[in-house]
Amino acid sequence: MYIGVPKEIKPSEYRVGLTPSSVRELVALGHQVLVETQAGAGIGAADEVYAQAGARLVSSAVEVFAQAGLIVKVKEPQPLEVALLGPQHVLFTYLHLAAAPALTRALAASGACAIAYETVTAPDGSLPLLAPMSEVAGRLAITAGARCLEREMGGSGLLLGGVPGVPAAQVVVLGGGVVGTNAIEMALGLQAQVTVLDKSLPRLRVLAAQFGARLNTVFATRDALEHYAALADLFIGAVLVPGAEAPKLITRDILARMKPGSVIVDVAIDQGGCAQTSRPTTHAEPTFVVDGVVHYCVANMPGAVPRTATQALNTATLPYVQALAGGWRAALARDEHLRNGLNLLAGSVTHRAVAQAAGLPYVAPVLD
Repeated sequence: MYIGVPKEIKPSEYRVGLTPSSVRELVALGHQVLVETQAGAGIGAADEVYAQAGARLVSSAVEVFAQAGLIVKVKEPQPLEVALLGPQHVLFTYLHLAAAPALTRALAASGACAIAYETVTAPDGSLPLLAPMSEVAGRLAITAGARCLEREMGGSGLLLGGVPGVPAAQVVVLGGGVVGTNAIEMALGLQAQVTVLDKSLPRLRVLAAQFGARLNTVFATRDALEHYAALADLFIGAVLVPGAEAPKLITRDILARMKPGSVIVDVAIDQGGCAQTSRPTTHAEPTFVVDGVVHYCVANMPGAVPRTATQALNTATLPYVQALAGGWRAALARDEHLRNGLNLLAGSVTHRAVAQAAGLPYVAPVLD
């Protein structure tokens, strides 16, 4: 198969769909890999390195889309890229369509087969292609939040871990999944006082066993959320409903009770955000302030560390790229977990949560 890797064009996005190492593996299997020039510049991978791995370099995304059947990206296609998609394409990337009904309709109109990293599942119910970026985002949430607490950034002027004689900041993490766990680990490592809220008692037991008495574990009720949000200096929104829009758990009423100069890092912003006041921001302009609370809502947080993020992502995605390149219809037909990643096919929405979010009918995929 001809596999295409365009340069990412979302603002401040420096990751790339395939590393040179992944290209080499695919070429060894007999596939042709087309890479747009400068696609790997953000991770320090020069065109020459891709050429040495066996890629064929092309000068534009137009050429990539014109010649390749399988398009491997990192972020959702931008309007210029959507215009290049057609029924002959299989698009494999993060899509986050629950928060983007207009993109859902545009992709349906293209007729392309669109497979989303974030809805591919594993036998245990986990999300193996979302997990690497959730790990990165969870860790970045604490470093970004610590920076936003600085007075220059509009924060209250607190050092996250305090110093001897001065209390550490209060960090509240909403959601104890992959993002939340990594945020907790980082925050505790910086000696902050950390509370996690989750609606799963078994998950709270796991976190309590993992982190011990240093972590305050709380069952997530409305009362608990109101109470701990008011105490928080740094609030991490780490809520995920696979394939669906994030619930708006931080209401304006809760926000009004938060401390002036406190910070919300809404990692769920890719799925619409878990605060009513959240809206997507960029690395260039990452924050805004509502009711005295600093909001950090960057929609591609791992893009800030593209070398680490791209390597982590490729470690997870490469086996799936290999399977799709070997025959995407057969791969989807035989693997129900990869099939869960199928969001659109031949103009129809084939993922129930995406269809519901976009107000479009769900159609079961036909792969014969």
